[in-house]
Amino acid sequence: MSISGKRVVVTGADGFIGSHLTEALVAEGCRVKAFVYYNSFNSWGWLDTIAPDVRDQIEVFAGDVRDPNGVRTALADTDIVFHLAALIGIPFSYHSPDSYVDTNVKGTLNVLQAARDLSLERVVVTSTSEVYGTAQYVPIDEKHPRQGQSPYSATKIGADAVADSFYRSFDLPVVTARPFNTYGPRQSARAVIPTIITQLLGGSSEIRLGSVLPTRDLNFVMDTAAGFIALADSAQTVGRDFNICTGKEISVGDLANLIMEIVGTSATIVSEDARMRPGKSEVERLMGDSALIREVTGWEPRVGLREGLERTVAWLRENVDRYKPGYTV
Repeated sequence: MSISGKRVVVTGADGFIGSHLTEALVAEGCRVKAFVYYNSFNSWGWLDTIAPDVRDQIEVFAGDVRDPNGVRTALADTDIVFHLAALIGIPFSYHSPDSYVDTNVKGTLNVLQAARDLSLERVVVTSTSEVYGTAQYVPIDEKHPRQGQSPYSATKIGADAVADSFYRSFDLPVVTARPFNTYGPRQSARAVIPTIITQLLGGSSEIRLGSVLPTRDLNFVMDTAAGFIALADSAQTVGRDFNICTGKEISVGDLANLIMEIVGTSATIVSEDARMRPGKSEVERLMGDSALIREVTGWEPRVGLREGLERTVAWLRENVDRYKPGYTV
């Protein structure tokens, strides 16, 4: 299946990965409808910042994935949906788990139901490496056991299971994309890389973090977006889930030191209790196996970690005023 010329919907298009994917789909020649979260400010999130000539090619639909009627309206007269809308902050999920169930599980169900009713050609559902929990073996392949170590990850496990059930029960052409830790321009301030960079750019002599021991598999956002498109573009991906990752890992502490080197400054790393996950909730190690997506689609990451971090630092230098380095979420 060729994605060029297809009518596509991106839920969560106003977010970090969603906005980059939306731009990439326009470049692929798709007719893109961007599903953004309705708000009284008439904000389209990160889509407000993209080039006007690209934004003019996008149809924007403001709604809420928790509302099945709005979702069905958004998906009408389309071919493919990329479902990225979700609540993602792990700390927030500790004290507001109900909202994660409503958005991540019920929202995904709404997308699947509408796609089934409207006979869409492809549904790409977004998972997360957090569904694996701390690695029981590395590299983590798609057969690795799931372990919900936070309310957030538990809701994503649930959403993945509902998506798989719609493929098995109704032959809905579902593909599950499972990005590992994506980073780059526009990432939320709650993530570790913007947290480190904004503190350094603010001139702080200390970098306040949680645990510096966990390792993560870091993928640049444009590589992640390319992975989504590759999965939608292949006839061999339906009914399967795919890691989007690099197969490399780096600890949070080593990551902070690398970023200091790129920024050209130094600071003391301080682990704060307020930024720590509960002990049994911390995912200590994530390193993915990307063999399946490479074999089926030919996708592979193109941007190395240092280059990606350099591009992220450069972007944040121009946009640091959008962030609140001293605010913990």
